Amino acid sequence: MAGREVLFEFRQIGAYVKVSAIDCLTGLEVSIVGDVKAGEVRLKQTALKKLEYVLAKQTGG
Repeated sequence: MAGREVLFEFRQIGAYVKVSAIDCLTGLEVSIVGDVKAGEVRLKQTALKKLEYVLAKQTGG
């Protein structure tokens, strides 16, 4: 994903947070739900890994 722009959106829902990661090139969006206590960096990493997985699956890689 080097060189690709990804936007992140955080929405807290009680003790949990929904993190959406959007690939700016394709418009593909994925979401994860995690514990607020996990921290922003960890939640971003998890959402980014899911985005990378879905992009690879779509392109056959």
